[in-house]
Amino acid sequence: MDCGVITSKTVLLLLSLSFWAAAAGLSYVGGYVINTYKSYDNFLQDKYTLVPAVIILCVAVVMFFIGLIGCCATFRESRVGLGLFLAIILVIFIAEISAFVLGFVYREKVKSDVQGTMRSVFDKYDGKNPESTVVDYLQEQLHCCGVKNYSDWTTTTWFNVTRNNSVPLSCCRQDTKNCTGSLDQPQNLDTQGCAAEVESGLQSVISYAMLVILGFAIVKFFAMLSVCVLTCKREDTGYQPLYSGVFA
Repeated sequence: MDCGVITSKTVLLLLSLSFWAAAAGLSYVGGYVINTYKSYDNFLQDKYTLVPAVIILCVAVVMFFIGLIGCCATFRESRVGLGLFLAIILVIFIAEISAFVLGFVYREKVKSDVQGTMRSVFDKYDGKNPESTVVDYLQEQLHCCGVKNYSDWTTTTWFNVTRNNSVPLSCCRQDTKNCTGSLDQPQNLDTQGCAAEVESGLQSVISYAMLVILGFAIVKFFAMLSVCVLTCKREDTGYQPLYSGVFA
């Protein structure tokens, strides 16, 4: 058995183990969700909240069997098994490349989408409705005020109705005391707009996800090459694997 075959089998075995590791992680998450639901089932009547956990566990089972197919096919060097494993890897590889391209496209659209959505939510602010709670939470957590800056509040319906020349108290800087949100004291307010903070956070998450997807896609690419090496090596040299079985 030459170095190329050994390397190819090692890559495929590591990939199969990664599927098992992913299955174990997903099983833990699914079990955690189910246990959490049981702890609060007296307060929850909608059983559909368990659907995500069931889906996660089903995906874990699929990942386990994919890893099993990969291990068995690699050890036996089965043409049928390796072909099936190659098809599965190819489908996942195409999905990852598609996700990478969509992530790149969406990353460029984040700025316009975020500002448009945020303006509509800020316009609905009245200090009482659910949108108001979301806006106040966002401004307090991100230490921001308004969409681009605190002056955006002067164009909202809430500002015109209250007529007190002030912005919500959630715009107040955390290091100030007795802040009333008055625009006459801008030094007490957060000056950074919320759109920039949200855009930065979303773009960072998308960029990180794209790097992870690209890394997995590269691994899948080398795995497909490894399958081809094993298959072609067996056909060219007539090499018989140490293990023989149903898929040989």
